[in-house]
Amino acid sequence: MTTEFTLIEELKDRQTQEVAFRKLVALYQERLYWHIRRMVMNHDDTDDVLQNTFIKVYRSIDKFKGESKLYSWMYRIATNEAITFINNRSKKQGISSEEVYQQLVNNLQSDVYFEGDEIQLKLQKALATLPEKQRMVFNMKYFEDMKYQDMSDVLDTSVGALKASYHHAVKKIEFYLTNEH
Repeated sequence: MTTEFTLIEELKDRQTQEVAFRKLVALYQERLYWHIRRMVMNHDDTDDVLQNTFIKVYRSIDKFKGESKLYSWMYRIATNEAITFINNRSKKQGISSEEVYQQLVNNLQSDVYFEGDEIQLKLQKALATLPEKQRMVFNMKYFEDMKYQDMSDVLDTSVGALKASYHHAVKKIEFYLTNEH
C-alpha cells in the first residue's frame, strides 16, 4: 500500500509520474465522481467535470504543498470545477446557478443513470431549495459522512460555521419534505 507521502513524491517525479497518476485515479475516481455527481446531477456532465478535475490535479501537483491531505486538495479542485461548470451553464442560459441546479434536478427522472426512487428524487428536490453552500455541506456530511474538519479544509470555512450550515440545511429539508404539495 502506497502512503500518501510516497504517492505525492511519485507524482512529482517525471520518471514515476504516469504510473503514480494511474494509482491516484484508481484510488479517488469513484469518490470524486459521486461528490461531483451530487453537484451537477447528470452522469455525462459529471464525467466531464471529473476529467477536468484530474487534468487540473495532474498539471498542478507540483504546487501541492502538503498543508492538507491530498484528497482534501483534490476535493477542493473537484468542488471548484463543479461550481465553475454550473456557473458557466447559468451564464450561457442567462439564469441563476440556483435555477440551473433546479433544472438539473428536474432532469434527473429522465437520466438513465439515475437509480434513485421517488424518495431520493424528493430529497434532491428539497436540496435544490438550499443555498449552494448549505447544499454542499449537507452532501458532504449526509452522503459522504465527511468529518467537519475535513470539510473545513475543502471549503475553507470554520467548523462552527459548517455545523450551523448543516443544521440549517437539515431543518429546511425537513420543512420541505413535510410541507411538500
